[in-house]
Amino acid sequence: MKVAVTTLAFCAAALLALGLVMLYSSSWALENRKTHVETGAHNLIMQLIWCAVGLVFCAAATALDYRWLKKCVWPIFGLALLLLGAVFIPHIGRASHGAHRWIGLGPFTFQPSEFAKITLILVLAWYGDRYQRQMHTFRRGVVFPAALVGVLLGLIFVEPDRGTTILLSAVTGAMLLIAGVKFRHVLIPAAVGVAGLAFSLLHDPMRMGRIMAWRHPQDHLNGAALQAQQAMIGLGNGGWFGVGLGNGVRKFGWLPEIHTDFIFANIGEELGLVATLLVVIAFVVLALCGIYIALNARDSFGFLLASGITFLISLQAAINIGVVTSALPNKGLPLPFISYGGSNLMAMLGCIGLLFSIARHAPAREKVSAPVADPGDNPFAAKAA
Repeated sequence: MKVAVTTLAFCAAALLALGLVMLYSSSWALENRKTHVETGAHNLIMQLIWCAVGLVFCAAATALDYRWLKKCVWPIFGLALLLLGAVFIPHIGRASHGAHRWIGLGPFTFQPSEFAKITLILVLAWYGDRYQRQMHTFRRGVVFPAALVGVLLGLIFVEPDRGTTILLSAVTGAMLLIAGVKFRHVLIPAAVGVAGLAFSLLHDPMRMGRIMAWRHPQDHLNGAALQAQQAMIGLGNGGWFGVGLGNGVRKFGWLPEIHTDFIFANIGEELGLVATLLVVIAFVVLALCGIYIALNARDSFGFLLASGITFLISLQAAINIGVVTSALPNKGLPLPFISYGGSNLMAMLGCIGLLFSIARHAPAREKVSAPVADPGDNPFAAKAA
């Protein structure tokens, strides 16, 4: 367990350090349109502040006995719903590009959907632990948990935030299957969800434009496919070892928002294919450590909680990298520990702290004691003679 925890901490710290370096490298050339001031140092300072807060949450979660969270499930769930609803309240919620996803806290903004990610995993882990003997039934295994998470996902969906909704729906399905729900029972709500999502996308011109740009990028090079194409160019320009830290050119207006969802392209351009492969390997190793911690958890609550956290971090990283490499249409999900964004960084560090807590309370393996009998005391020796 010590090896898994140490490796997990190293991978998270390495990704976090890389993120801080690449954040400044990708945003020093950016300029605030209102003040005409270079934003690189500002973004780095803000990220460092959120990082410090996130590390406090990580340390607190590590010191906390994760089993205590069972008693706080419903207050946490209620707080998550309250925060998700607050984004629609004037003078409290902040809108950008037609989406209501943030709550203003003076100069800071907070994204409640990031808190909702941890809340959803916590609720499903509590539910799966409490009703583990009944999870094989459709009513207890699908209907009740779908009603619980449906309210949470519904509020995120209408923000609108389709990417987070899809991510959390996948996490929900995975956790229910791990908790013992039969696969055929998951098919019906999954089909309904996919049909509802398809209907929503067909009536959403902006997101349909993203899908069409992903399918036919050559027809949308100056529109919805701009970011994906520029990201691919940046990855190609980087070659094996990159053009050098700070020497990338995609950040000079070619790739908008390169410091957020498309920061992986800047890593590939400036540090090369080797660095991007190391990032992928770090997430894979992080996932393996999370799986090991889950399998050695003290109880089913810890097992489900660690499994959900591991799947959340891994899937979000996979989706982000898939978008940057044009394997997936644009979803708007940040790369964990690396992309600019305080809310996501705090949530990811909090998740790492919970994994540490689960590992800290895992039962110690009993060592096999050395034999105390003398080899000459063989009970079969006389018979053999």
